[in-house]
Amino acid sequence: MQRFLPSEFGVDPARMGHALEPGRATFDDKMVIRKAIEEANIPHTYVSANCFGTFFTANLSQIGTLLPPKERVSVYGDGNVKVIFMDEDDVATYTIKSIDDPRTLNKTIYLRPPENILSQNELIAKWEKLSGKVLEKIPIPSDKFLASMKGTDLAYQSVVGHFYHIFYEGCLTNFGIENDEEASLLYPEVQYTRMDMYMERYL
Repeated sequence: MQRFLPSEFGVDPARMGHALEPGRATFDDKMVIRKAIEEANIPHTYVSANCFGTFFTANLSQIGTLLPPKERVSVYGDGNVKVIFMDEDDVATYTIKSIDDPRTLNKTIYLRPPENILSQNELIAKWEKLSGKVLEKIPIPSDKFLASMKGTDLAYQSVVGHFYHIFYEGCLTNFGIENDEEASLLYPEVQYTRMDMYMERYL
């Protein structure tokens, strides 16, 4: 049986009906595709891959750079909201394994390897331990963070909105998985990359 896996990944759009504009358009567009898939009775699997390491791990989740900060780091709120960080190769591995797995047919597979469920504070601590450098932490309250959208282009506003949902609301981890599947439980044989191992590439 053939199966369709839409190239959406990231945050599960089915849980983002409340998302802030203009970033909400991303999730709305994905839901239009999902609706068409389901109405056509096309066999499918949706993959919720959460935060790719390239964009969220090495830079300690700083907007506007892909490199580790050298002196100071912006901390979203209290920095304790749990986020899920993924090595891109592991995303590919889990996705390939799910393609012909009957357990994932017409379901969402969530990538939640337990050791990669970290707060921003925990991510920063891992980098400090690896690099031997202590960074100055600059906390950003939610109202100040959202205010940073004003006067910026739509692309930047979308990024700020997505970061708000991830790091302030905890949209990746504030729900349980009931009728769908979790990848690391389905495929315990996968030796997924922990984020301290991921960050070693940037030393």
